[in-house]
Amino acid sequence: MLTINVTSVYVDDQAKALAFYTDVLGFVKKTDVPAGGARWLTVVSPAHPDGVELLLEPTGHPAAQVYKEALVADGIPFTSFAVEDAQAEYERLSAAGVKFVQEPTDLGPVVTAVFDDTCGNLIQIAAEKG
Repeated sequence: MLTINVTSVYVDDQAKALAFYTDVLGFVKKTDVPAGGARWLTVVSPAHPDGVELLLEPTGHPAAQVYKEALVADGIPFTSFAVEDAQAEYERLSAAGVKFVQEPTDLGPVVTAVFDDTCGNLIQIAAEKG
């Protein structure tokens, strides 16, 4: 059986991304290892410190930059994070200065919202309705 242990989000600046993903979003740094001119830099949910790691991967390859820009231009989130309550998380993050491009929207089985991660990506939060 396959298990996801690391997934990536391309970031323009690893230090800026680490500050945003930890200080603003609330993730915690898991791994920080030099890797050439960059770092193998991951964060995890404090609720699941041994869970899936999010690699804050530098946008080094030219195709990665074009890909990120195309997603943002089309309003497509790079990835999605699960939350218990999308409205409450929207309010918490908005109060912390996070800029949302989509307010909480009821899509039937889920409520989603989309924000700018300040690192070149749109990120979706989603809460399943019970």
